[in-house]
Amino acid sequence: MLVSIVIPCYNSEATIRKVVEMVMEEFSRWDLYTCEFVLVNDNSRDETFQEIRRLCKDYSNVKGVNLMRNFGQHNALMAALHYAEGDLILGMDDDLQTHPSQIWKLLKKMEEGYDLVYGVYEKRKNSFLKNCTSYLNEVSSRILLGRPREIQSSNFWIITRAVAVEVRKYQSYNPYIDGIFYRTTHNIGNVTVEHHKREVGSSNYTLRKLIRLWLAYWNYSVIPLRISSVVGAFSACIGFIATIITIIRKLLNPDMMMGWSSLICTMLIFFGLILLVLGIIGEYLGKIILTINNTPQFIVRETINIDHEES
Repeated sequence: MLVSIVIPCYNSEATIRKVVEMVMEEFSRWDLYTCEFVLVNDNSRDETFQEIRRLCKDYSNVKGVNLMRNFGQHNALMAALHYAEGDLILGMDDDLQTHPSQIWKLLKKMEEGYDLVYGVYEKRKNSFLKNCTSYLNEVSSRILLGRPREIQSSNFWIITRAVAVEVRKYQSYNPYIDGIFYRTTHNIGNVTVEHHKREVGSSNYTLRKLIRLWLAYWNYSVIPLRISSVVGAFSACIGFIATIITIIRKLLNPDMMMGWSSLICTMLIFFGLILLVLGIIGEYLGKIILTINNTPQFIVRETINIDHEES
């Protein structure tokens, strides 16, 4: 059975060869599985693609894809899925945090008949900020994306070819891989794996990129619009009740002073809510416009070890 290893690469010149060769060493121990690699260079600022080029020259089962500009991790994964030919497709990082020694656990779990298996970490070896955003991701994905409550997600996953075929059909410019997975299947399993420390450098995700990634959830849910409607209705009810109370108090006590400060505070609260709702609607409209304009998920500059027919 062929397993396609898809890896989005960004500034991983120092680690990508080690990742590939360690994975190959793991697969050499198993008779039932063979592997291929799809390495996507997401416009790295170092010599990552040159290293990918050397790997493609050294190993015929390594495919290289070079993107024209930086599209982001999930767009790079979508590009990789278009070139993966395996019966199973395994996604992992380029920094050895998703360690090759743990791949067998995912393969073993897939033999139980799952469409998708996530490797989950008993103890994360990330920064405090990354752990906080991971927790926010877990809560948000359960509410917005319909992730099953008992399932945890990670960057270490394996899917069947049937799931990959459905994922490739998604055309929006701003994909979120896990959201597409949840939309495709709920036959999902978890297996505990070790989380290794990053060997070189630090995470390429800044706070701005993490927020942008979180906003990608909105491509798969209308819940933010529903929440804004509920908040608006609740605020309107409070305003209506406050108005009735004010009128009654004025009728009972005609000498009661009417304060400008309370009026200004009320206006600020309600105008703030209005702007919040308009911002949410604007976010959806912006995504619709970019999708209608055929904003590309990715643009490939060149490929290596990929024939024209396959491309």
